[in-house]
Amino acid sequence: MNIAVSNLDLAFAALADPTRRRIVARLTRGELRVTDLAQPFAMSLNAVSKHVKVLEGAGLVRRRREGREHYLRLRAAPLREVARWTSQYERFWNQRLDALGAFLDQQKEDDDEGPQ
Repeated sequence: MNIAVSNLDLAFAALADPTRRRIVARLTRGELRVTDLAQPFAMSLNAVSKHVKVLEGAGLVRRRREGREHYLRLRAAPLREVARWTSQYERFWNQRLDALGAFLDQQKEDDDEGPQ
């Protein structure tokens, strides 16, 4: 069976890993050299590079070379697609939370009135 993988699928798969989410978070502050990006991680440069390749494959990161240095920049388009998809469910959850709030308010009123 051949299943097409969408950009959204790639973005979610890439963001499923906490290390990759931390890389994305660091890149929100601007372009970084790969070596600078890898510095705070308790793993080898090679391991960080593997995570970066997954992010590149998902279109979340763009690489440019300047001599021997590799610079990474966050690409916002895939994140906008993730945000657009998740926002569809915001109304659903808001309705559920509003109903829960109303239920809890009613329970508090009932408790405040006490037995009669």
